[in-house]
Formats: sequence, C-alpha cells, structure tokens
Amino acid sequence: MDDIVKQAMAKWPRVPHCSGWLGLDARGRWWLRDEQAQALGAFASGVPGARGSRLEHEGLIAFIGRNYEVDAQGQWYFQNGPQRVYVELEAAPWVWRLHDDGRVLSHTGRAVQPSALWLDEVGHAYLLADCGFGLVHSQDVGLVAQAVEQGRWTPETLAAAQMPGRFGFVLSPQQLAGSRDGPAAADQNRSPGPR
Repeated sequence: MDDIVKQAMAKWPRVPHCSGWLGLDARGRWWLRDEQAQALGAFASGVPGARGSRLEHEGLIAFIGRNYEVDAQGQWYFQNGPQRVYVELEAAPWVWRLHDDGRVLSHTGRAVQPSALWLDEVGHAYLLADCGFGLVHSQDVGLVAQAVEQGRWTPETLAAAQMPGRFGFVLSPQQLAGSRDGPAAADQNRSPGPR
C-alpha cells in the first residue's frame, strides 16, 4: 500500500466505505460506475452501460493496482486514501496473464506462483496462486493447454457459481451491502471521496 494512502487513513480514520463504484472485468480492466451505470443493473449483468466507463489513465490504474486488497469477508477493495472502495468482480479477484517463458502475472503486474488449475462448466480456466484465486485471461488459454500437456498443472473442475464460496471471495460487495441492515449498509453505497 502506498505511504500516502497510509497517511490519509491515519488522518481520516472514519471515512465510510463505498461499494458499487468500481468494477473489475474478466479481462483485468477497471470500470468506474457512476449512479447512472449502477441504476442500469449489476456490474456483471451484461446490461449495456451497467459496467460504466472503462478506466484508461495508466497512472490511476497503477495506483489502484498498488492499493488493491481484500478484507476478512473476502471482499476486494481499492484503498483510495482513507476510503475503501469495494470492487464489483465479473469473475474473480485476479486476472492472470501467462507468458511463453512460464511467468504468470496478475492484472496489476504482480508475479505469482500458481499451484492449481480449475476449469468451470464452460471451459474457463482459473488458477489458484500464492496471492489468491483468479481467472486466466481469455487470450492465454492456449498457454494453459500447453502447461497441462507438459504436466505443469492437472485441471480440476468446479462450477463457476461455486468458486466464490470455495475460494473465499465476494463477487458483489454492493449486493452484500444491500442485504445488510442498519446505517453501515447505507454508508457502503455512498459515492467515493472523503467525508
């Protein structure tokens, strides 16, 4: 986590969390979801416009990646200064990119060591790595096949709907926040920014 983020957290320790405002798609791209996008439906609903606007600013994307964490409930978030911005996940908390030389990198550029390969009911490939569970980028499935042929990984199967429970992550913190009672849930749906 960036030092400037740690300093902001110490200075403003009671900034409410928010959810629904940031999404991570199955290709490792970040999406900013304003109120209009959220009103159209869930991030992973497939409804046109519900994803919001794709982030393209390299500095902002790198900042999010450096400050991307998980809480004790398996909800992934971006620590934006003093505020946690919970992330809506299309498929998994990590998206892996495989390279011809055997390296595996996360969508944030982090090098990882995979330990297991999983396939869902439609053939999407997922890897369990030292930092967590993630989806293999669709462009890299050929390299997964090569790794299986070489004996590096033996695939196991599991339905996509069972993966969050099995690997301890929450796809939609916004939906989870909406199901909670009390003022804490209302705080989670506020827009990003210090209060």
